[in-house]
Amino acid sequence: MSITQGVVTRPACAQTATVHAFLRHLRAQGLGDVVPDPLSNDGTTETLRFVDGDAGGAAWQHQHDVEGLESAARLLRRIHDASRTWVPPSDAAFGHPLLAVPVEEGTAFCHGDPGPWNFVWRAGRAVALLDWDYLHPGDPVGDLAYALFWFAPARADEHCLDWHHFPAVPDRRERIRRFLAAYGPTPPFDVVDAIVRRGQATIDLELALAARGVEPQRTWVADGAVDEEAAELRWVADSRDLLTP
Repeated sequence: MSITQGVVTRPACAQTATVHAFLRHLRAQGLGDVVPDPLSNDGTTETLRFVDGDAGGAAWQHQHDVEGLESAARLLRRIHDASRTWVPPSDAAFGHPLLAVPVEEGTAFCHGDPGPWNFVWRAGRAVALLDWDYLHPGDPVGDLAYALFWFAPARADEHCLDWHHFPAVPDRRERIRRFLAAYGPTPPFDVVDAIVRRGQATIDLELALAARGVEPQRTWVADGAVDEEAAELRWVADSRDLLTP
């Protein structure tokens, strides 16, 4: 990926044309300030308008503040709601086929990877959501569960301190409650079961991509990432008292 004069250039993939169509839909729904503006796609390379703010490695610090966490939840809800009126092209290709559901009227379209690093942050608030390679029609609870794993975070104490750099182990239960309250009403669901189910879908996709030789998943699997991720899901399943709001 490169950024030149406010334009991001990235390798295109099979689902790039579908993603661009979706981003144009969101922008037409009044969300032009919260998703990138797709500029071109020649099948090999895509270009998008750069969205200014903290993202990637610079984004992690912003998840610490509860109001920042709530801003990400509200942004995710806006996107999910606006997505329900999109009619994908007949040849649409989606980036997380294991989570994709049949498209019907009112189906939501999910980001698939809504961790802190894919949000753009300004003044400690989430203002945009990037990197839509895992776009798919699905249950928004999947995006919520994925986000909660990283934002709560639904991870062991040492990961909260060493990976997420919290100054002290956060109150995960309260942060989950605040995230869900900011997101707004959903059908009832079990938070722990949803996080485990969504985490297993991530593992299954990594294995499928690695088996096809796709990078970086092939290297992740070879390096034992799947075993580490499975251990984290066991921690989630065993920590219901810490994670149930």
